[in-house]
Amino acid sequence: MRGKWTAVTREVSPTLERCELTHLERRHIDMARAVAQHHCYRECLRELGLEVIELPAEPEYPDAMFVEDAAVVLDEVAVIARMGAASRRGEAESLARALAPYRELRRMTIPATLDGGDVLRAGRTLYVGLSARTNAAGIRQLAGVVEAHDYRVCPVAVTGCLHLKSGASWLGEDTVLVHRPWVDAAGFHGMRPRTAELIAGLGRKVRALDISELMKAESGLTCSSVIFRAV
Repeated sequence: MRGKWTAVTREVSPTLERCELTHLERRHIDMARAVAQHHCYRECLRELGLEVIELPAEPEYPDAMFVEDAAVVLDEVAVIARMGAASRRGEAESLARALAPYRELRRMTIPATLDGGDVLRAGRTLYVGLSARTNAAGIRQLAGVVEAHDYRVCPVAVTGCLHLKSGASWLGEDTVLVHRPWVDAAGFHGMRPRTAELIAGLGRKVRALDISELMKAESGLTCSSVIFRAV
């Protein structure tokens, strides 16, 4: 029987202002506010019924709180990513240890690069962003693991933002919300890209969270957790 929905998170690194940046200019980050925003995010997950695992901060890795990038966790397996920024690759080890009790681990190898923020799951389909952080070899290696578990992998071109999930969100069923200047909407075969004002009309409840300080580190809302159902 499946267990409870679980979210792995990590405390904000005190060195966050030294984070990797690709598309944004570096700006001052109010660390107290960033920590408070991250706390509100975790509390939201708890209020939604998830069990939240809180890993300690890793000061040597400024981006380590963005745990989503280090792994892709499916019902059957967890793929430990080889992240596109070489400076971030050491983040994966402590996350792998946290995931090991829940899933079989598979690791990506050279020449693959992939960030979990580029992997958008919609049922049994994984849309994977071909981005500055995820290359074609990474997409092929991921496909080689997950297709054995009956998942389909579909590459999507990403420009203008760091990761696919910075510009696209699956809303369930056959609907995806896409910011077209950043993401090639044509890559979502069979989906219906819509604009934000239609979300309520689709019957989805919307809860807004302020992550303005974290966004200065090129964070999207999903970056700060790895969510899966415990087994």
